[in-house]
Amino acid sequence: MDKATAFHDLHHRSIPLVLPNAWDFASAAVLAAEGFPAIGTTSLGVAAAAGVPDGTGVTGAETLALARRLSRLAVPVTVDIEGGFSDEPGEVAEFVAELDALGIAGVNIEDGRADAALADPEQQATLIAAIKERTPAVFVNARVDTHWLGIDPESTLERADRYARAGADGLFVPGLAEPDAIRRVVESVPLPVNILYSVGGPTVAELAALGVRRISTGSLLYRAALAAAVDVADAVRAGRPVAAGIPSYRDIQKSSLS
Repeated sequence: MDKATAFHDLHHRSIPLVLPNAWDFASAAVLAAEGFPAIGTTSLGVAAAAGVPDGTGVTGAETLALARRLSRLAVPVTVDIEGGFSDEPGEVAEFVAELDALGIAGVNIEDGRADAALADPEQQATLIAAIKERTPAVFVNARVDTHWLGIDPESTLERADRYARAGADGLFVPGLAEPDAIRRVVESVPLPVNILYSVGGPTVAELAALGVRRISTGSLLYRAALAAAVDVADAVRAGRPVAAGIPSYRDIQKSSLS
């Protein structure tokens, strides 16, 4: 089975896909080695590593370079392309075609924009349709940012319907954490629903019971890694014991060369 087909199938199982989001090859490789069946990327991690803000549409080159590295992995990879790095449907479709040529199985495309506004849903549907026409095998996860940005949440289902009719394969509603609201989306949308895991929010088991088919970690792992790095540096400086369980130099060398 090719990676794209395998990735599609992961959204139609009895248990949801828990998708960890990596920010470089090593983080993706260790997560794949841990047994996660697919890996996503986090646009925050990619942008922060480049020294630029997330969601501003300027990390196309960095995103493509990371995708090229991650294509070496044995598991399917889905790439966060923010809003597509262009407002032109043909340019967005061409970018995804480059990812498809590398063997990338899916993309996540958001309707939030750099000015903290929402894209016109008809225009966003046109972008999605252009991607699916050019690369029909790529899993397009259409992200609705109404709850994430706190703008016009009443339009969530209408946007979801437009994106589904445009050919999207999945729907992502980050910022949605209230169980009844999640259930309404799941029951209203004819696509696998993706929810962003939130600390203190519903557990994986609870989200599965609500019908969620994909649970993303988003930038959580990247932020946790930064926090852990600071904690270790502080421990070294203060003469405190360093936490156990840190991979060895040889462990990382091995995973990076696999």
